[in-house]
Amino acid sequence: MNNKLECRWVAVESINTATNGCAFESIFVVSGHRMITATPELISISDQGAVFLLPEKCIEVNYRKSRRHPCQGVSAELFQNGARFQGTLIDFSAVSFRVQIHGDGSRTFNWINSDAPLQVVLTNDSTTLYSAECRITSQTLGHRDRIYLLEPLQGRMQRFKAKDVRSCRHELLPLPNAVFRHPFSQKTIDLKVLDISGSGFSVCEDAEASVLLPGMILPELELRIGNSFATKCAAQVVYREDAAKKEKAPVVKSGLCFLDMDIRDHVSLLSLLYLAKNRHSYVSTQVDLDELWQFFFDTGFIYPEKYHFVQVNKAHLKETYRRLYTENPGIARHFIYQEHGNILGHMAMLRFYQGTWLVHHHAANKSESNHAGLVVLDHLSNSINDSYNLKSSHMDYLICYYKPENRFPARIFGGFEKQADDKKGCSTDTFVYFHYQRAFSEDWNFSGPWSLARTTREDLHELEAFYEQHSGGLMLNALDLEPGVDGCEELSQQYQQAGFSLQRHLYTLKRNSMVKAVLMINISDVGLNLSDLTNSVKVLVLDQEQFPKDILMIALSIITHKYQQNEIPVMVYPESYAEATNLPFERKYTMWAFNTQTQTSNFIKFLGDLHSRTKSRKTQGTAANDS
Repeated sequence: MNNKLECRWVAVESINTATNGCAFESIFVVSGHRMITATPELISISDQGAVFLLPEKCIEVNYRKSRRHPCQGVSAELFQNGARFQGTLIDFSAVSFRVQIHGDGSRTFNWINSDAPLQVVLTNDSTTLYSAECRITSQTLGHRDRIYLLEPLQGRMQRFKAKDVRSCRHELLPLPNAVFRHPFSQKTIDLKVLDISGSGFSVCEDAEASVLLPGMILPELELRIGNSFATKCAAQVVYREDAAKKEKAPVVKSGLCFLDMDIRDHVSLLSLLYLAKNRHSYVSTQVDLDELWQFFFDTGFIYPEKYHFVQVNKAHLKETYRRLYTENPGIARHFIYQEHGNILGHMAMLRFYQGTWLVHHHAANKSESNHAGLVVLDHLSNSINDSYNLKSSHMDYLICYYKPENRFPARIFGGFEKQADDKKGCSTDTFVYFHYQRAFSEDWNFSGPWSLARTTREDLHELEAFYEQHSGGLMLNALDLEPGVDGCEELSQQYQQAGFSLQRHLYTLKRNSMVKAVLMINISDVGLNLSDLTNSVKVLVLDQEQFPKDILMIALSIITHKYQQNEIPVMVYPESYAEATNLPFERKYTMWAFNTQTQTSNFIKFLGDLHSRTKSRKTQGTAANDS
């Protein structure tokens, strides 16, 4: 009160010992990166505390470039050359932090070489918050405990494999805010977002009070845009750089990448970002189903044979698509290019295997086919680029089916497969396709040389060996036919929660215990795919010479009888089997499989070059007409 300052000791034990023989000198008040020093007059000092008369003036010193923030409940581990030390995080700044290490009274502190780097791991409730290689800039002495001041060796880290094509960043208006509880200090932080993409964002911080360390993980962060949009995610700081010149203020720019986000929120974010880029582009937004069906007819996507299927199941299909297109981005999403209320381009994708999405329903208005068709393909590829690193996306592979004689998909998908020239990056395999009518056969001899039983791990190993020799592509990986891969229980539960059904069954046909073919039965709702490829039997033939087509037909009759399927599409691989056995079929389908981790950037570049060539031809054609 007034000029009188009265202080109490925090701990009362051994005060006499602490103050005996000591002379009062001055007071230091630490406030962030500043320190106030004062030399007051000592009135009294006792076991309870001390009383001072404050001077009229004091001195303020900037003794740190960055403010230190006290920490709570963060455990620390230090590793160096096989030695492991445990302790706690005391405080931190954006460029360094202090860790108190607890010793056992032995000379083990001598095992830490202060001239060599060490690995630091910071955790909270078994959750890793930070891991980096650091150097020791200073340390205290002691046998029981020591405090180390540590400084990260790198100001930038790389969480994921570098992308050749970065996600497109947008500066939105109004600017979003990133709000989170700091994992070290437990204080709520609110920062302005400078720019944002589908895979990450950057924020601006005051340089002196910065709280983001490159490499630090934020388990829960919320992005807010006014009162209209908010989404939660897990993120990691990947870089910190000086932005004083650009922003004309003493600030730093920090970049963060998304580690995970609820798939609904991520699709909503992508929809917002793509609309900001192109006002005619829509991602998984509500669509007028009557308008969509009319678009499918106008573009020739629904041809006479498919129309019969659509007409018979019209009411059911409309309800299916209403739910798919409005309620379930975790298993379905779509891309639409629309001008003046008219749909000009459309593409959809469906998560149909554990880590694989099926791309289907690609159609474009004929007068705009080169433009709108490529635009929705561009949105698809950018969506993949923004999504595949997210755990919740389950997007390791993409597949699609197309008729080899269809020039547009053959040019796009087949053209990229040839250009990539990497079977483990992108591959194509051709099936023959026909409809099998249910007709139970009594000709099967269960005591004979042929057997039909559930597929085993050993059967899949044989299938893998055959496929590697015959093709060497991605088909088995994309269709969850790798040995040891779990079934589709988790995905089936998601479908069930969304009001749909999904089953997968594997059977092996053997003759005298030798594998001749593996059959995969996919049973799902009618109309998830308008060619009904999601409700079909795939037959993968390993021995073309010793597998008569009559045995195949008997096996199909047993399967359709068991699963109560009156009619089911059948896809047989390889196509050479159908030719060798004169197996009747309706058409061929090429299955295109794509590794998102290794080929997404290349596919985006491929589409960009194709788009440029298309525009160039249009320009040349216009110039020729003008002349």
